[in-house]
Amino acid sequence: MPINAEVSTVVAPAQENPPTTVILNAQIADGTGKPLCKTNVRITSDRISEIGTIQPKTGERTIDAKGLVLAPGFIDIHNHSTEGIEADPLAESQIAQGITTVVLGADGDSPWPVGPWLDARRKNPPSLNLAMMVGHATIREQVMGKDFKRPATEAEVAKMAQLVDLAMREGAIGLSSGLEYEVGSYSTTEEVVAMSSAAAKLNGFYMTHIRDEADKSFEALKEEIAIGERAHIPVEHSHIKLGTVSVWNKAPEYIRVIEAARKRGVDFLADCYPYDAWHSNLKVLVPDKQYENPQSVDKALADVGGASHVTIVEFTPNPGYEGHTIEDLALANKLTPVEMFIRLVREGDAANTEASIIGQSMVEPDIKAFYQQPWVMVASDGGINSRHPRGAGTFPRVLGLYVREKHWLTLPEAVRKMTSLPAQRLAWKDRGVIRTGAFADLVLFNPDTVIDRSTFAKPFELPVGIEKVFVSGILVWDAAKATGARPGRVLPEKR
Repeated sequence: MPINAEVSTVVAPAQENPPTTVILNAQIADGTGKPLCKTNVRITSDRISEIGTIQPKTGERTIDAKGLVLAPGFIDIHNHSTEGIEADPLAESQIAQGITTVVLGADGDSPWPVGPWLDARRKNPPSLNLAMMVGHATIREQVMGKDFKRPATEAEVAKMAQLVDLAMREGAIGLSSGLEYEVGSYSTTEEVVAMSSAAAKLNGFYMTHIRDEADKSFEALKEEIAIGERAHIPVEHSHIKLGTVSVWNKAPEYIRVIEAARKRGVDFLADCYPYDAWHSNLKVLVPDKQYENPQSVDKALADVGGASHVTIVEFTPNPGYEGHTIEDLALANKLTPVEMFIRLVREGDAANTEASIIGQSMVEPDIKAFYQQPWVMVASDGGINSRHPRGAGTFPRVLGLYVREKHWLTLPEAVRKMTSLPAQRLAWKDRGVIRTGAFADLVLFNPDTVIDRSTFAKPFELPVGIEKVFVSGILVWDAAKATGARPGRVLPEKR
């Protein structure tokens, strides 16, 4: 049965300051990877003010956390809640996982301009903290408009670099790219280096969905490393994976390439989500962009294990397709899977949209190998209203499945991958750890029960075992529901 932390408050005289919070008897996973340690923690205002043998004072709220683990709040470095957080600033599906900070603007796609969007969040804050990347494709479209299906000219690249500089000065923390996607895929390495260099000058980092996560994964990895070396910029490899049959089980080779780069001095980290299926758009399946060429489509489907591995999750022109695999739809419509794919493309093009799909095309040995690397962190690649279960389940899934059930990771190491490792990439010294003076972004969870409940059929189901979540010392999640508090901040804060 879940252990619920008991909360009590000692009655205080009316003249006392507002109560602080003392958490008693918790097992502390401090974010560094050190073994668990039973101790007490005092929160004063938005900071951790004391750790150790603590006696509650008159007027302090106390939480008996016996049987629970207290960890730094989870930092999701790859989150797609940009639109969701505007409509749903309470962000229940995120704080329910123990997430206290999200980094938005991944895969080359961000709001534009950055400054006003961030100002709007400051005026209407969410329940959790947020930071924003500036998107490579977003800037590319600002400069090239609809004429993006070609390499940019030198003048255009120079303009793009200027806009990166502008976005960084308005509050972006780095440059993201999605080089496998339509707009970014036409860029040259030189263009990305120039834009990354502009971000590097203002202490940003480069986050990338590389040019290919399938048959050409190794070539794309080498390009990513070259960008890091040439631009002298830290690299964050988004959702590390090997996504087609020809590269399955090659994680050890992939890791060796990365380790060699790290030994040369490349500041390379990566993130990974705990699922064997990805979520993207239909056309990303066909790398040569020959979406109506039967040979190209046939190879694309074979590469991910067949049409039964591709499920339509959202398709505005024909919602009846949703929840079915391409193989299922082909049988129902008396078509081959290739013909069904082409029909989906044509119906989408006619409506100026595209099917959203989930592709089940990774294998467990590769996922395990990546997660066991000390430089790979946990991130969701999901967010508010995500149709993939990672949007509501990523962090509890790692704790429940990969720590408690499969024993791939120790609990302290899993927490490190959720806290101080992303904080390291973000160069945040006062978040991602439990120590005196650090921000009181904290999560209390039950290590015996924590688990995800979201599935591909029911992606919005919230997890269990996350008992309490604090953002800047304020309780935002308590006893399986949001408190309604919205103390989130835009990071880094203006000085």
